Amino acid sequence: MQTGAGFFGSSIGKKIVMAVTGLMLVGFVVAHMIGNLQLYLPLHGGEHALDEYGRFLRTVLHGSGIWIARGGLVAAVLLHIWAAIGLTRMNNAARPVGYRELQHQKSTWSSRWMRFSGIVIAVFVIVHLLNLTTGQWHPGGEFEHGMVFHNLVTLFQVPWVSGFYILAMLCLASHLSHGIWSMFQTLGLSHPRYNALRQAVAYGLTTVVIAANISFPVAILTGMIR
Repeated sequence: MQTGAGFFGSSIGKKIVMAVTGLMLVGFVVAHMIGNLQLYLPLHGGEHALDEYGRFLRTVLHGSGIWIARGGLVAAVLLHIWAAIGLTRMNNAARPVGYRELQHQKSTWSSRWMRFSGIVIAVFVIVHLLNLTTGQWHPGGEFEHGMVFHNLVTLFQVPWVSGFYILAMLCLASHLSHGIWSMFQTLGLSHPRYNALRQAVAYGLTTVVIAANISFPVAILTGMIR
């Protein structure tokens, strides 16, 4: 067995890197969704809870916790992209001459669009950070540091921003469902007896995350949250 750089330079090494970093990113997406669900607390509870949630994230471990989390997420994203590019190059090198007739017999729509959905998600993450983390670009008006509820609501009151967010979530659905399925397979949790359960977990978790995330801009655009 290859070790060190040799192992991580191999196909299986890159697949394991993608699976582990993918698990980290799935965990972040789920945690982020749970935090944002506080928007639906009754009366003014959502506003207070979201602002307190943001304050907690900024002050945990005396302010260093959020930077540790951000550093870990940046590392996970970069490693995930590195592994994806490496696997793509290996696949292309293994068959430099394309198929005379392209046939998708075993691949799914999600798997064929993984690269495209990944690019859209990457652009969305950058825009989302500029919108709601740094506040350097907030089309909804004046950005107020620490006022999570205000910044979120005023941002999603802009229709095209909500539209772009929903588009990004649909791309995330494609990426997430196939990614969770592949992650289980790479980590050795694949067996014909359990494939139906693996598919149910992948699609079920994806449905919950995407439905919850899309509900935020929809609730704000329709005036349910204001």
